[in-house]
Amino acid sequence: MRTHSPELPPATLSWTPCDEAQKCVCHLQGAWNARGLRRRPDTRLPEDTRHVILDAESITFDTGGALLLARSMAQWEAAGATVNANGLSPSQRQLLDLVRSRALTPPAAARGLGLLGEIGRAALTALDELRALLAFVGELSLRGSPLLLRPWRVRWREVIHEIDAAGLRALGIIGLLSFLIGMVMAYQAGATLATYGANILIVNLVSIITLRELGPLLTAILVAGRTGSSYTAQLGTMRITEEVDALRALGLSPFEVLVLPKVIALLITLPLLALFADVMGLIGGGVVAAMGYGVPLSEYAARIPQVVGLKTLVLGLVKAPVFAIVIALVGCMQGLRVKGSAAAVGRATTVSVVQSIFLVIVIDAGFSVLYNLLRL
Repeated sequence: MRTHSPELPPATLSWTPCDEAQKCVCHLQGAWNARGLRRRPDTRLPEDTRHVILDAESITFDTGGALLLARSMAQWEAAGATVNANGLSPSQRQLLDLVRSRALTPPAAARGLGLLGEIGRAALTALDELRALLAFVGELSLRGSPLLLRPWRVRWREVIHEIDAAGLRALGIIGLLSFLIGMVMAYQAGATLATYGANILIVNLVSIITLRELGPLLTAILVAGRTGSSYTAQLGTMRITEEVDALRALGLSPFEVLVLPKVIALLITLPLLALFADVMGLIGGGVVAAMGYGVPLSEYAARIPQVVGLKTLVLGLVKAPVFAIVIALVGCMQGLRVKGSAAAVGRATTVSVVQSIFLVIVIDAGFSVLYNLLRL
Protein backbone atom coordinates (compact mmCIF):
# COMPACT_ATOMS: atom_id res chain seq x y z
CA MET A 1 0.00 0.00 0.00
CA ARG A 2 1.43 3.38 -1.04
CA THR A 3 1.68 6.02 1.62
CA HIS A 4 1.76 9.73 0.92
CA SER A 5 3.77 12.17 3.00
CA PRO A 6 1.56 14.92 4.36
CA GLU A 7 1.71 18.10 2.31
CA LEU A 8 2.79 21.27 4.08
CA PRO A 9 0.45 24.26 4.02
CA PRO A 10 1.13 27.15 1.64
CA ALA A 11 4.01 29.50 2.35
CA THR A 12 3.33 32.12 5.02
CA LEU A 13 5.32 34.90 6.59
CA SER A 14 4.49 36.52 9.94
CA TRP A 15 6.18 38.97 12.29
CA THR A 16 6.46 39.23 16.04
CA PRO A 17 6.30 42.73 17.50
CA CYS A 18 9.64 44.46 17.68
CA ASP A 19 11.38 44.89 21.01
CA GLU A 20 12.98 48.03 22.34
CA ALA A 21 16.07 47.44 20.18
CA GLN A 22 13.80 47.36 17.11
CA LYS A 23 14.45 43.66 16.54
CA CYS A 24 11.69 41.68 14.87
CA VAL A 25 11.48 37.93 14.36
CA CYS A 26 10.30 36.87 10.89
CA HIS A 27 8.57 33.48 11.04
CA LEU A 28 8.59 31.49 7.80
CA GLN A 29 6.21 28.54 7.65
CA GLY A 30 4.78 26.16 5.11
CA ALA A 31 6.07 25.07 1.73
CA TRP A 32 8.35 27.65 0.17
CA ASN A 33 8.33 25.95 -3.20
CA ALA A 34 6.52 26.24 -6.52
CA ARG A 35 3.29 24.75 -5.15
CA GLY A 36 3.28 26.59 -1.84
CA LEU A 37 4.07 29.96 -3.42
CA ARG A 38 1.08 30.06 -5.74
CA ARG A 39 -0.19 32.78 -3.44
CA ARG A 40 2.78 34.95 -2.58
CA PRO A 41 3.00 36.00 1.10
CA ASP A 42 3.27 39.64 2.09
CA THR A 43 6.99 40.33 2.61
CA ARG A 44 6.78 44.03 3.46
CA LEU A 45 8.99 45.12 6.35
CA PRO A 46 7.13 46.47 9.41
CA GLU A 47 7.78 50.09 10.26
CA ASP A 48 10.59 50.99 12.65
CA THR A 49 12.31 47.65 12.11
CA ARG A 50 16.09 47.79 12.15
CA HIS A 51 17.00 44.16 12.80
CA VAL A 52 15.35 41.07 11.28
CA ILE A 53 15.87 37.58 12.73
CA LEU A 54 14.74 34.75 10.46
CA ASP A 55 12.97 31.74 11.96
CA ALA A 56 12.61 29.10 9.25
CA GLU A 57 12.97 25.73 10.97
CA SER A 58 9.61 24.37 9.82
CA ILE A 59 9.66 25.11 6.10
CA THR A 60 10.58 23.24 2.95
CA PHE A 61 12.81 25.17 0.63
CA ASP A 62 13.58 25.11 -3.10
CA THR A 63 15.07 27.55 -5.60
CA GLY A 64 11.81 29.46 -6.04
CA GLY A 65 11.44 29.99 -2.31
CA ALA A 66 15.10 30.93 -1.99
CA LEU A 67 14.70 33.50 -4.77
CA LEU A 68 11.66 35.10 -3.11
CA LEU A 69 13.42 35.21 0.26
CA ALA A 70 16.61 36.60 -1.30
CA ARG A 71 14.68 39.40 -3.01
CA SER A 72 12.81 40.16 0.22
CA MET A 73 16.06 40.32 2.17
CA ALA A 74 17.48 42.69 -0.45
CA GLN A 75 14.45 44.97 -0.02
CA TRP A 76 14.77 44.90 3.79
CA GLU A 77 18.47 45.74 3.61
CA ALA A 78 17.76 48.52 1.14
CA ALA A 79 15.31 49.94 3.72
CA GLY A 80 18.13 50.07 6.29
CA ALA A 81 17.52 46.83 8.21
CA THR A 82 20.04 44.11 8.98
CA VAL A 83 19.07 40.46 8.46
CA ASN A 84 20.20 37.56 10.64
CA ALA A 85 19.79 34.29 8.71
CA ASN A 86 21.05 31.98 11.47
CA GLY A 87 17.56 30.57 11.76
CA LEU A 88 18.05 28.72 8.48
CA SER A 89 19.55 25.26 8.31
CA PRO A 90 23.03 24.95 6.76
CA SER A 91 21.62 23.50 3.53
CA GLN A 92 18.98 26.26 3.31
CA ARG A 93 21.60 28.92 3.94
CA GLN A 94 23.85 27.44 1.25
CA LEU A 95 21.02 27.51 -1.29
CA LEU A 96 20.11 31.06 -0.29
CA ASP A 97 23.70 32.25 -0.68
CA LEU A 98 23.91 30.59 -4.11
CA VAL A 99 20.72 32.28 -5.30
CA ARG A 100 21.82 35.67 -3.94
CA SER A 101 25.19 35.42 -5.68
CA ARG A 102 23.82 34.23 -9.02
CA ALA A 103 20.37 35.74 -9.38
CA LEU A 104 20.77 39.09 -7.63
CA THR A 105 24.33 39.92 -8.69
CA PRO A 106 24.43 41.11 -12.34
CA PRO A 107 27.04 39.38 -14.51
CA ALA A 108 30.12 41.29 -15.49
CA ALA A 109 28.82 41.80 -19.02
CA ALA A 110 25.68 43.50 -17.70
CA ARG A 111 27.39 45.96 -15.38
CA GLY A 112 27.98 49.44 -16.62
CA LEU A 113 31.62 49.76 -17.57
CA GLY A 114 31.53 53.30 -18.86
CA LEU A 115 32.85 54.48 -22.19
CA LEU A 116 36.47 53.46 -21.55
CA GLY A 117 35.38 50.07 -20.26
CA GLU A 118 33.29 49.42 -23.36
CA ILE A 119 36.19 50.46 -25.61
CA GLY A 120 38.53 48.18 -23.70
CA ARG A 121 36.14 45.25 -23.90
CA ALA A 122 35.68 45.79 -27.64
CA ALA A 123 39.45 45.91 -28.11
CA LEU A 124 39.94 42.68 -26.15
CA THR A 125 37.21 41.00 -28.17
CA ALA A 126 38.85 42.10 -31.42
CA LEU A 127 42.24 40.85 -30.23
CA ASP A 128 40.72 37.51 -29.27
CA GLU A 129 39.15 37.17 -32.72
CA LEU A 130 42.47 38.07 -34.34
CA ARG A 131 44.28 35.50 -32.20
CA ALA A 132 41.76 32.82 -33.20
CA LEU A 133 42.14 33.72 -36.89
CA LEU A 134 45.95 33.59 -36.68
CA ALA A 135 45.71 30.21 -34.95
CA PHE A 136 43.49 29.02 -37.80
CA VAL A 137 46.04 30.29 -40.33
CA GLY A 138 48.74 28.40 -38.44
CA GLU A 139 46.71 25.20 -38.54
CA LEU A 140 46.15 25.68 -42.26
CA SER A 141 49.91 26.01 -42.80
CA LEU A 142 50.66 23.02 -40.56
CA ARG A 143 48.15 20.68 -42.15
CA GLY A 144 48.15 22.08 -45.70
CA SER A 145 51.90 22.20 -46.34
CA PRO A 146 52.42 18.40 -46.28
CA LEU A 147 49.63 18.03 -48.83
CA LEU A 148 51.72 19.99 -51.33
CA LEU A 149 54.09 17.01 -51.36
CA ARG A 150 51.25 14.47 -51.31
CA PRO A 151 48.49 15.96 -53.46
CA TRP A 152 46.75 12.60 -53.80
CA ARG A 153 45.58 12.99 -50.19
CA VAL A 154 43.55 16.07 -51.10
CA ARG A 155 39.84 15.31 -51.44
CA TRP A 156 39.56 16.56 -54.99
CA ARG A 157 35.94 15.47 -55.36
CA GLU A 158 34.96 17.83 -52.54
CA VAL A 159 37.17 20.54 -54.07
CA ILE A 160 35.36 20.25 -57.40
CA HIS A 161 32.00 20.36 -55.64
CA GLU A 162 33.02 23.52 -53.79
CA ILE A 163 34.29 25.10 -57.04
CA ASP A 164 30.89 24.49 -58.56
CA ALA A 165 29.05 25.93 -55.54
CA ALA A 166 31.33 28.94 -54.99
CA GLY A 167 32.33 29.67 -58.57
CA LEU A 168 30.04 28.54 -61.35
CA ARG A 169 26.85 29.31 -59.46
CA ALA A 170 28.12 32.77 -58.57
CA LEU A 171 28.82 33.86 -62.14
CA GLY A 172 25.35 35.30 -62.65
CA ILE A 173 25.21 37.62 -59.65
CA ILE A 174 28.84 38.71 -59.95
CA GLY A 175 28.56 39.35 -63.70
CA LEU A 176 25.33 41.34 -63.35
CA LEU A 177 26.55 43.53 -60.49
CA SER A 178 29.93 44.14 -62.13
CA PHE A 179 28.19 45.15 -65.35
CA LEU A 180 25.94 47.58 -63.46
CA ILE A 181 28.83 49.03 -61.46
CA GLY A 182 30.72 49.60 -64.70
CA MET A 183 27.70 51.44 -66.09
CA VAL A 184 27.44 53.58 -62.96
CA MET A 185 31.12 54.54 -63.12
CA ALA A 186 30.82 55.46 -66.77
CA TYR A 187 27.74 57.60 -66.12
CA GLN A 188 29.37 59.41 -63.20
CA ALA A 189 32.63 59.98 -65.06
CA GLY A 190 30.93 60.95 -68.32
CA ALA A 191 28.75 63.59 -66.66
CA THR A 192 31.88 65.50 -65.66
CA LEU A 193 34.18 64.71 -68.58
CA ALA A 194 31.56 65.65 -71.18
CA THR A 195 31.62 69.27 -69.99
CA TYR A 196 35.31 69.42 -71.02
CA GLY A 197 34.89 67.48 -74.25
CA ALA A 198 36.99 64.62 -72.89
CA ASN A 199 34.51 61.80 -73.33
CA ILE A 200 37.25 59.41 -74.45
CA LEU A 201 38.77 59.55 -70.96
CA ILE A 202 35.85 57.50 -69.71
CA VAL A 203 37.89 54.53 -70.90
CA ASN A 204 40.81 55.54 -68.68
CA LEU A 205 38.72 55.92 -65.55
CA VAL A 206 36.60 52.79 -65.94
CA SER A 207 39.42 50.49 -66.98
CA ILE A 208 41.94 51.56 -64.31
CA ILE A 209 39.46 51.52 -61.41
CA THR A 210 37.86 48.26 -62.52
CA LEU A 211 41.05 46.27 -63.13
CA ARG A 212 43.09 47.62 -60.25
CA GLU A 213 40.53 47.98 -57.46
CA LEU A 214 36.84 47.52 -57.99
CA GLY A 215 36.73 44.17 -59.79
CA PRO A 216 38.61 42.11 -57.18
CA LEU A 217 37.12 44.04 -54.25
CA LEU A 218 33.51 43.73 -55.42
CA THR A 219 34.02 40.03 -56.15
CA ALA A 220 35.50 39.42 -52.70
CA ILE A 221 32.63 41.23 -50.95
CA LEU A 222 30.02 39.25 -52.89
CA VAL A 223 31.81 35.97 -52.23
CA ALA A 224 32.10 36.81 -48.53
CA GLY A 225 28.36 37.42 -48.31
CA ARG A 226 27.39 34.46 -50.47
CA THR A 227 29.98 31.73 -49.98
CA GLY A 228 31.58 32.64 -46.66
CA SER A 229 28.19 32.70 -44.96
CA SER A 230 27.31 29.30 -46.44
CA TYR A 231 30.55 27.85 -45.04
CA THR A 232 29.65 29.12 -41.58
CA ALA A 233 26.08 27.86 -41.74
CA GLN A 234 27.14 24.44 -43.02
CA LEU A 235 29.87 23.84 -40.44
CA GLY A 236 27.81 25.38 -37.64
CA THR A 237 24.95 23.00 -38.37
CA MET A 238 27.38 20.09 -38.43
CA ARG A 239 28.66 21.17 -35.02
CA ILE A 240 25.17 21.24 -33.53
CA THR A 241 24.25 17.84 -35.02
CA GLU A 242 27.60 16.46 -33.75
CA GLU A 243 28.78 15.45 -37.22
CA VAL A 244 32.15 17.12 -36.56
CA ASP A 245 32.55 15.05 -33.38
CA ALA A 246 31.66 11.94 -35.37
CA LEU A 247 34.50 12.67 -37.81
CA ARG A 248 36.93 12.94 -34.89
CA ALA A 249 35.59 9.68 -33.47
CA LEU A 250 36.37 8.00 -36.81
CA GLY A 251 39.94 9.30 -36.65
CA LEU A 252 39.43 11.87 -39.40
CA SER A 253 40.60 15.46 -39.12
CA PRO A 254 37.71 17.91 -39.59
CA PHE A 255 40.25 20.42 -40.85
CA GLU A 256 41.40 18.18 -43.70
CA VAL A 257 37.92 16.88 -44.51
CA LEU A 258 35.89 20.09 -44.22
CA VAL A 259 38.16 23.15 -44.27
CA LEU A 260 40.98 22.44 -46.72
CA PRO A 261 38.71 21.60 -49.71
CA LYS A 262 36.90 24.91 -49.21
CA VAL A 263 40.13 26.90 -48.99
CA ILE A 264 41.59 25.24 -52.09
CA ALA A 265 38.36 25.72 -54.05
CA LEU A 266 38.14 29.41 -53.15
CA LEU A 267 41.82 29.92 -54.00
CA ILE A 268 41.08 28.62 -57.49
CA THR A 269 37.70 30.28 -57.89
CA LEU A 270 38.12 33.84 -56.60
CA PRO A 271 40.85 34.98 -59.06
CA LEU A 272 38.79 33.62 -61.96
CA LEU A 273 35.66 35.35 -60.67
CA ALA A 274 37.63 38.59 -60.26
CA LEU A 275 38.81 38.33 -63.87
CA PHE A 276 35.22 37.73 -64.99
CA ALA A 277 34.09 40.75 -62.94
CA ASP A 278 36.77 42.88 -64.64
CA VAL A 279 35.50 41.89 -68.07
CA MET A 280 31.85 42.55 -67.20
CA GLY A 281 32.70 45.90 -65.62
CA LEU A 282 34.54 47.01 -68.74
CA ILE A 283 31.62 45.89 -70.92
CA GLY A 284 29.17 47.85 -68.76
CA GLY A 285 31.31 50.97 -69.03
CA GLY A 286 31.64 50.48 -72.79
CA VAL A 287 27.87 50.24 -73.27
CA VAL A 288 27.30 53.55 -71.46
CA ALA A 289 30.25 55.24 -73.24
CA ALA A 290 28.85 54.19 -76.64
CA MET A 291 25.18 54.90 -76.01
CA GLY A 292 25.44 57.99 -73.84
CA TYR A 293 28.67 59.77 -74.69
CA GLY A 294 29.47 58.95 -78.30
CA VAL A 295 32.51 56.73 -77.76
CA PRO A 296 32.27 53.82 -80.25
CA LEU A 297 32.75 50.35 -78.83
CA SER A 298 35.60 49.69 -81.28
CA GLU A 299 37.47 52.77 -80.09
CA TYR A 300 36.64 51.95 -76.49
CA ALA A 301 38.09 48.43 -76.85
CA ALA A 302 41.12 49.64 -78.79
CA ARG A 303 42.01 52.23 -76.15
CA ILE A 304 41.91 49.83 -73.17
CA PRO A 305 45.34 48.22 -73.93
CA GLN A 306 46.80 51.72 -74.36
CA VAL A 307 45.54 52.82 -70.93
CA VAL A 308 46.16 49.71 -68.85
CA GLY A 309 48.79 47.06 -69.26
CA LEU A 310 49.36 43.60 -67.90
CA LYS A 311 50.84 45.09 -64.70
CA THR A 312 47.55 46.79 -63.82
CA LEU A 313 45.65 43.54 -64.27
CA VAL A 314 48.16 41.58 -62.20
CA LEU A 315 48.17 44.14 -59.40
CA GLY A 316 44.44 43.69 -59.08
CA LEU A 317 44.34 39.91 -59.39
CA VAL A 318 47.18 39.33 -56.92
CA LYS A 319 44.82 40.40 -54.13
CA ALA A 320 42.29 37.70 -54.96
CA PRO A 321 44.14 34.73 -53.40
CA VAL A 322 44.62 36.69 -50.17
CA PHE A 323 40.93 37.58 -50.12
CA ALA A 324 40.07 33.93 -50.77
CA ILE A 325 42.12 32.63 -47.84
CA VAL A 326 40.66 35.21 -45.46
CA ILE A 327 37.05 34.59 -46.51
CA ALA A 328 37.37 30.81 -46.35
CA LEU A 329 39.17 30.78 -43.00
CA VAL A 330 36.82 33.25 -41.33
CA GLY A 331 33.75 31.38 -42.57
CA CYS A 332 35.07 27.99 -41.47
CA MET A 333 36.42 29.29 -38.16
CA GLN A 334 33.11 30.84 -37.15
CA GLY A 335 31.25 27.70 -38.17
CA LEU A 336 33.48 25.40 -36.12
CA ARG A 337 33.08 27.66 -33.07
CA VAL A 338 29.29 27.36 -32.99
CA LYS A 339 27.90 26.06 -29.71
CA GLY A 340 24.40 25.76 -28.34
CA SER A 341 21.22 25.97 -30.37
CA ALA A 342 20.27 26.78 -33.96
CA ALA A 343 20.17 30.48 -33.04
CA ALA A 344 23.95 30.32 -32.60
CA VAL A 345 24.29 29.42 -36.29
CA GLY A 346 22.56 32.64 -37.30
CA ARG A 347 24.73 34.72 -34.98
CA ALA A 348 27.90 33.04 -36.24
CA THR A 349 26.86 33.61 -39.85
CA THR A 350 26.32 37.31 -39.19
CA VAL A 351 29.70 37.60 -37.48
CA SER A 352 31.35 35.71 -40.34
CA VAL A 353 30.01 38.04 -43.04
CA VAL A 354 30.85 41.20 -41.09
CA GLN A 355 34.37 40.05 -40.25
CA SER A 356 35.09 38.83 -43.78
CA ILE A 357 33.97 42.06 -45.45
CA PHE A 358 35.82 44.16 -42.87
CA LEU A 359 39.05 42.22 -43.34
CA VAL A 360 38.72 42.30 -47.14
CA ILE A 361 38.43 46.10 -47.12
CA VAL A 362 41.31 46.44 -44.63
CA ILE A 363 43.53 44.18 -46.72
CA ASP A 364 42.60 46.06 -49.89
CA ALA A 365 43.56 49.33 -48.20
CA GLY A 366 46.83 47.72 -47.12
CA PHE A 367 47.57 46.70 -50.71
CA SER A 368 46.87 50.26 -51.87
CA VAL A 369 49.32 51.68 -49.34
CA LEU A 370 51.91 49.05 -50.30
CA TYR A 371 51.52 49.76 -54.01
CA ASN A 372 51.91 53.48 -53.34
CA LEU A 373 55.07 52.92 -51.30
CA LEU A 374 56.50 50.70 -54.05
CA ARG A 375 55.33 53.19 -56.69
CA LEU A 376 53.50 50.48 -58.62
